[in-house]
This record gives sequence, C-alpha cells and structure tokens, in this order.
Amino acid sequence: PHEVLLVLDAGQGQNALTQAQQFHQALGVTGLVITKLDGTAKGGVLAAIALWSRERAKPVPVYFIGVGEKLEDLQTFSAREFAQALLG
Repeated sequence: PHEVLLVLDAGQGQNALTQAQQFHQALGVTGLVITKLDGTAKGGVLAAIALWSRERAKPVPVYFIGVGEKLEDLQTFSAREFAQALLG
C-alpha cells in the first residue's frame, strides 16, 4: 500500500497513544485520522501523539480529524487551526 492509515478515537485518551505506538511498531503507520473530536474529547491526545511522533525518525502526520458523524465532518487537519480552537 501507498499509505498505512490508523484511525483513532480521540475519546480513548491515553489508550489512543498506546494504539498509535503499537500499530506503528507492527505495521509502519504512515498517517493518522483522529475521530470524535466533536463531543467531550477536546483532542488532548493529539498533543501526546505529536510528542511521540516527533521522536520518530520519520514523524507520523495527522491527515484528518472527524468532528461529527457525517462524511462532511471529516476535515483536513491543520495544527495551527486546531491549536487556536483548543486554546480559544
């Protein structure tokens, strides 16, 4: 495959980071999709994943985020926009 994408549920918190680490080790994940950022999950797990990813020889980017249940709610991830929305 050209890409190995891992879809993670933001509501899983620390478990999502563990999943990213273990799936990356087993499969060589090349990108992430973080879903369920629409409810109580504010996406703090993205900060932990970003720190882990920076330690990799080749960082694992977040390509998309899901902010709802419809296809239109899947958005291209922008770190700048996400940080601004998170911090208000």
